[in-house]
Amino acid sequence: QVQLVESGGGSVQAGGSLRLSCAVSGYTSRSYCMGWFRQAPGKEREGVAIIYTGGSSPYYADSVKGQFTISQDNAKSTLYLQMNSLKSEDTAMYYCAADRFLPCVRTDFTYWGQGTQVTVSS
Repeated sequence: QVQLVESGGGSVQAGGSLRLSCAVSGYTSRSYCMGWFRQAPGKEREGVAIIYTGGSSPYYADSVKGQFTISQDNAKSTLYLQMNSLKSEDTAMYYCAADRFLPCVRTDFTYWGQGTQVTVSS
């Protein structure tokens, strides 16, 4: 069974940085879609950064291009999201998700973590 466990969220002042981590276990496929999504109160879930582990350019939402970086450590089966220059509008619950099937740029992934809260104060 696929399990995703996020960590690294917290409270930070505007302009600060955080790095989210997502530990993945139970995945037997060598290549799959993995991504970071966020949802703020009263808003729809948004795909922030998505990657295909088989190798392709990552997708970033326009709102985070140049600000967030997604990366993976295959040896540790961990996905990361480096978030810099954080703004109050980045405040949301952040989720890690995975899915076997393409295309990767979508929000209806099969497997989800429990989420980690990111709060940015101005």
